[in-house]
Amino acid sequence: MITETINMKKVILPALLLISLAGSTQAQPVPTEDENIPYLVTFGGDACPSWGDDNFTQTFFFLIPEEHNEPVYIRVYNPGTGSPSIDEINGYWDTRVNFSIYGGDQAWSNPDAQETEPVGNYRSGNLLVSRTFGSEPEYLEKWYTFGPFNPMEGEYVEKFGGYILKVIAQGIEGDDGNLYRYYMSTETDRNVPVEGGNAFAYSYTFRLWNDPEQLSRIFPFIDEETVSLKVSNFDWDYDGEIRVVSTERQGKHLNVSGDDEWVVDEFDIFPEERGSTLDIQFHKLKAPVIRNNNVVINIRNQYGELQPFFVVPIGGIPQYKYSIGVRRRE
Repeated sequence: MITETINMKKVILPALLLISLAGSTQAQPVPTEDENIPYLVTFGGDACPSWGDDNFTQTFFFLIPEEHNEPVYIRVYNPGTGSPSIDEINGYWDTRVNFSIYGGDQAWSNPDAQETEPVGNYRSGNLLVSRTFGSEPEYLEKWYTFGPFNPMEGEYVEKFGGYILKVIAQGIEGDDGNLYRYYMSTETDRNVPVEGGNAFAYSYTFRLWNDPEQLSRIFPFIDEETVSLKVSNFDWDYDGEIRVVSTERQGKHLNVSGDDEWVVDEFDIFPEERGSTLDIQFHKLKAPVIRNNNVVINIRNQYGELQPFFVVPIGGIPQYKYSIGVRRRE
């Protein structure tokens, strides 16, 4: 069954962030090639969290540079749940997932919209379009296009230098896993990037490759006021190591979670890491190979503020700066 509803109608970030956002051109796929993540994951609302989804909801924000004045489209690959080669079945296919897109005032700036749980006014802003997908074969392993959207339908956010559209994927019913990807495009029937666009999330739920040789990674941006971080990961299944790399860290190992549990790791941020990107890497076990592993991760600073994961790393992927005879204490 498919339902559709359409409504017709802190401080400026450092120069590095704004320059990087304006210059990024490979931002439109979500996940990106640099992240090397096969799919995002959202389970039906009746699923058990032990399958790797803590709250059956995932929110992404798509950033359109203010100089872009042409329509944009949000495309979803495999929005339905029923592909035996992509989705994760639990008994039989019975899952329905809703995709909703919001713009206008408070779409991003409402505090509930930026939190990790679907509570309060997390659906803030103006509802532009909403559609729920089941297991209809015409929506499996194919692209579905939302739009067109006028960029000014998004919420203008000065510190990002552009307009933001919010996309919420939420499992309405069922207990299967819906695996999907996004693309922000300038065309309705193919993927053509929006020059300078980007996308980000505050809580990331995704599938890992089954192949242990594949390295997945995500890129949180750490603001200038951050002196310490609290990294939380859920349902990692003890599947190897999670490491943090930066210009100052060669590879800090994080505490990792088991099945259906949250684990938190806290550490200080070096002054040189402030206002820059971290590289969080997911190194799977070589053996035994854990298949269909879904994981959730979020990061807060010392004030409890969530740090965004940009799909295109601000300032590029950080490279550790080797120095002879000097070693950081972590």
